[in-house]
Amino acid sequence: MSSDGRSMYERMTAGDPYVADDPQIAAASTRAQGLSHRYNTMDPTDGAARRAVLEELLGAFGAGSEIRPPFHCDYGRHTTVGSRTFVNFGLVCLDVARVIIGDDVQLGPNVQLLTATHPLEAGPRRDKWESAEPIVIGDNVWLGGGVIVCPGVSIGANTVVGAGSVVTRDLPADVVAVGSPARVVRPLP
Repeated sequence: MSSDGRSMYERMTAGDPYVADDPQIAAASTRAQGLSHRYNTMDPTDGAARRAVLEELLGAFGAGSEIRPPFHCDYGRHTTVGSRTFVNFGLVCLDVARVIIGDDVQLGPNVQLLTATHPLEAGPRRDKWESAEPIVIGDNVWLGGGVIVCPGVSIGANTVVGAGSVVTRDLPADVVAVGSPARVVRPLP
């Protein structure tokens, strides 16, 4: 228990700093690892069974969506995927905080959605304190291969992020952004 009476799991899900030494955190992580492993090793032609595992793993998984394995996440249930979304091979989704992926989103191979963060100060980091900030990806967004989205970022609807970009701050709707850090290079019609 922390000094405010909440468990570390309660602190984590509230978005407050926590230390990941809570049995609920360990159980949730183990659950996600087991389901992810099952999904990643399934017969790729058994679409119904693969979908059932994703529906059990994730907070929501929209109609007509697909995630190609391998797929790795911290907890799974903190992630929601809208309808008709396509996720290519190798998604890493550190979903300590909520990850909301909209409808008709396209994620290229090896995209990383990273909600977890750590203190800049050496002492708290050494003491294993951490926290997380949510990520929101709007409808009809396309993230090119290898894009990294950092904690607390929202990406507006219809935006395109170029391959290899690192998104460190919010991006508005209807733009193209590229680079590290990602910067808007032009509006979309």
